[in-house]
Amino acid sequence: MRVLGVDPGLTRCGVGVVEGVAGRPLTMVGVGVVRTSADAELSHRLVAVEQGIEQWLDEHRPEFVAVERVFSQHNVRTVMGTAQASAVAMLCAARRGIPVALHTPSEVKAAVTGSGRADKAQVGAMVTRLLRLAAPPKPADAADALALAICHIWRAPAQNRLQQAVALHTTHATKGRTA
Repeated sequence: MRVLGVDPGLTRCGVGVVEGVAGRPLTMVGVGVVRTSADAELSHRLVAVEQGIEQWLDEHRPEFVAVERVFSQHNVRTVMGTAQASAVAMLCAARRGIPVALHTPSEVKAAVTGSGRADKAQVGAMVTRLLRLAAPPKPADAADALALAICHIWRAPAQNRLQQAVALHTTHATKGRTA
């Protein structure tokens, strides 16, 4: 499974591609940051984020895109920019028919470090260890994007089984009513 993780942001949008399956060593395929100037108009910044994500999708051809679920922050401007960048990432994936999964920050931290309250340094250290890297990816947005991809690879099999069970139950329940 190849997953593009996206840590959304308008100034720095972390992107990272990880390949592997749950229970096996994972491999980092690529990591980076799509940057925009804080001085640029919002519409131009969103286009720059789109172009950057499109380049990553073209180059790495992921099977899934995992995006950090936007959570409430005290700074409304920050959360708005994060939400807008998140929407751009989801749009780029949807346009290509690539499934998108949203993971909360605490879900990602728990999956990668074992604690939903881990700090950025702990996440970076575990990403470094799990992907057998020489040093933590910089900036933290890049490490967070890799953590999102890792989280999705590890959680997707269980989520898929759950979705299949719900679909099967729904199908049987529906057939029972129509028979």
